Amino acid sequence: MALDVEGVIAGLDPERRRRIEERAAELIAEEKTLRELRRARELTQASVARELGISQDAISRLEQQSDLLLSTLRRTVEAMGGSLSLIARFPDRPPVELACIAERDARD
Repeated sequence: MALDVEGVIAGLDPERRRRIEERAAELIAEEKTLRELRRARELTQASVARELGISQDAISRLEQQSDLLLSTLRRTVEAMGGSLSLIARFPDRPPVELACIAERDARD
């Protein structure tokens, strides 16, 4: 028998349903593409490109890539006013922040 998720949700107590919807919104907000992150920061491709000293077209291409160098990702996030951390997660231990992986290289 197939589970009707909408029916299960509709049958929940309104307070529980509200908490579930809030948590779902939090989880969705935690994952963003570079494009979504830039838009959430209310930045244009042109403004990020200016900050990085590259063309707007290069930002467009960068936002479509699925495989980036960490140094490129770090510089892009910094151009948006943020900082980059790299976290390793394992099933048998708490998350670990990897040091020096995404930090500014002395050659930058």
